[in-house]
Amino acid sequence: MLQEIGFNNGVPITEEFFSQNIAWKHNDDIAELLFPTDIPRGLKFVEDKDAMFRRLAPEKLEAINGLYKVKKWIEDHGLKRAAVTNAPKPNAELMINKLGLSEFFDTVVIGDECEHGKPHPDPYLRALEVLKVSKDHTFVFEDSVSGIRAGVAAGMPVVGLTTINPEDVLMKANPTFVIKD
Repeated sequence: MLQEIGFNNGVPITEEFFSQNIAWKHNDDIAELLFPTDIPRGLKFVEDKDAMFRRLAPEKLEAINGLYKVKKWIEDHGLKRAAVTNAPKPNAELMINKLGLSEFFDTVVIGDECEHGKPHPDPYLRALEVLKVSKDHTFVFEDSVSGIRAGVAAGMPVVGLTTINPEDVLMKANPTFVIKD
């Protein structure tokens, strides 16, 4: 999509560029980073990016291995749970619905609805408040560096998931440990 609008003079971007500059970032930050001299163009780009995601996700989105086993274990033990995400609300709702998790989460916390999104701890602190639980009795599953940093900053143990980022990248954010799935 970036090539289609002439970004980087049409040269394809690398996975590393995507991971460092686009993945798991707030749309306003992406717009400013990619189009520092034309913020309205950047905002239009991220709007189009999200629309494309919502078109493609229903066909492409798949649960990671072990998701439904962990879901059952959590349900069987009566644990409270929140989805905490930097994704825009329509994207988050689409993913949660597509994965069959609509009834699973007690609450969904959207980073943009907090004073600061991830990597700040605010979204996780909001989830603790809404669920009325202590950070001492919680744990976090996260697949992004910003999410791991947010969970760690909120004082919770974080399990890093290597869904896109490799273990060595996630370990820089200091999770309790990292697993594949």
